[in-house]
Amino acid sequence: MKTGADHINSIQDGRQVYLDGEVVGDVTTSPAYRNAVATTGSLYDFVAAPENRELMTYTTPDGGPFNRIWQLPRTRDELIERRRALEAWSELHLGYMGRAPDHVASCISGMYMGRDRFAEYDGDRATAISDYYEFARNNDIYLSYVIINPQADRTRSQTGEGKEFVTAGVVNEDSAGLTIRGAKMLGTGAVLANEILVTCIQPLPPSDVRYAVSFAVPINLPGLKVLSRKSYEASAASEFDNPLAHRFDENDAVIYFDDALVPWERVFVNQDTAMTLAQFHETPAHVWQNYQAQIRLAVKMRFLAGLAMRIAEVNGLMGIPQVRETLGQIAAEAQLVRSLVAAMEADGGNRFGYFIPHSHTLYTAQVLTQQLYCAFTNRLRDLAGGGMIMLPSSRVDYGNEEMRSLIEMTQQSPTSSADERVKLFKLAWDSVGSEFGSRHVQYEMFYAGATFVTKGHSFRRYDWDAATDLVDRVLGSYSSPASGGG
Repeated sequence: MKTGADHINSIQDGRQVYLDGEVVGDVTTSPAYRNAVATTGSLYDFVAAPENRELMTYTTPDGGPFNRIWQLPRTRDELIERRRALEAWSELHLGYMGRAPDHVASCISGMYMGRDRFAEYDGDRATAISDYYEFARNNDIYLSYVIINPQADRTRSQTGEGKEFVTAGVVNEDSAGLTIRGAKMLGTGAVLANEILVTCIQPLPPSDVRYAVSFAVPINLPGLKVLSRKSYEASAASEFDNPLAHRFDENDAVIYFDDALVPWERVFVNQDTAMTLAQFHETPAHVWQNYQAQIRLAVKMRFLAGLAMRIAEVNGLMGIPQVRETLGQIAAEAQLVRSLVAAMEADGGNRFGYFIPHSHTLYTAQVLTQQLYCAFTNRLRDLAGGGMIMLPSSRVDYGNEEMRSLIEMTQQSPTSSADERVKLFKLAWDSVGSEFGSRHVQYEMFYAGATFVTKGHSFRRYDWDAATDLVDRVLGSYSSPASGGG
């Protein structure tokens, strides 16, 4: 089994990561990324630990054990076994690593489940996706992805004066493969990953066919540049002051291809606008990857609910009816997400020979949780009040004896020491108020697409016939005045 040390060694590969005007030499030792790298390593150590093998791994007739992130369930029971493994992994990062290795592994696995659709398109591309799935599974590859075009001018084609190859597209095609030039977003986790899936989930017009590609390549591919956003980890004063940013900042990045060559065995779709959409929506890929996202979110909501309870306890508010009412609302919303995951499983069914979660229940969860997360975190803010702001500037304050005594006086709690209270509220602030926490609000609102996108999925997948049949049955049960009725 792949260990944390194996993963850390594997990303010391000469990748070109740009941060603060410079190329980062080694992301595993950089103050901007090293703790997130270590957290990623701990995920693999958890899988490799003998006591976790039954929970976290599975075997096939061809071999194993393999990490359950690559499992292809044939039954509901196998689906639930995999979900329990993903929950256990998410608990290690509290749901704050949205693009941990299980997310894009789920996407690639879903494409593999639907490989017959690739075969209808092109036999060689079907072979490429099948071979890649087996390679990624056998080596437990950590994949990120970039599937959105840069926010240039989305009202127009990607092709036009001054716009060609802003978005990553095919510059040249020959016997060696495709030469790619341009940018894609949003490479969440790319700095930490082994490889990256590059494609487009947005509908493209026929004129943009050169941008309608799908391929997977190593992060250290010659010509691939990772343009990192600001590192919240590097900005974290200490683990005490920013306990989440300190260890869970998976980073986001623009990926730029400077005439990078992608070999044919890594190309899954070549310049076909219909197939770039079909790879997600005519295979289990889109449902499978977002089912994983809802499992992760359910863990995150459970953590935040626990944080809300501890805030109320430390502030001595549990006797106030309105506080219990707020906590009841928080509990209901946290359980809603978990219940929707269970409903996806309960109403799931066999497609392509595999057991797939119920698609409309998934899209219901996406629509509701996009609306829910801001309100949920605001309830936590209400409970904390000014307590998340009225905090010592940093752990350095504790080195001054006068300040330490003032902290003990001003940070009193009816149920805990001043130090325990400060520690809790530092955690709460990093969850919802710091730059790291604010990024997570934005992430949960948009990682699945804009609200019109998720609502569009819900519209298309709902059983409208069953709904309108009820209306028609009622309308047919009585007559109207025009037909001589009462």
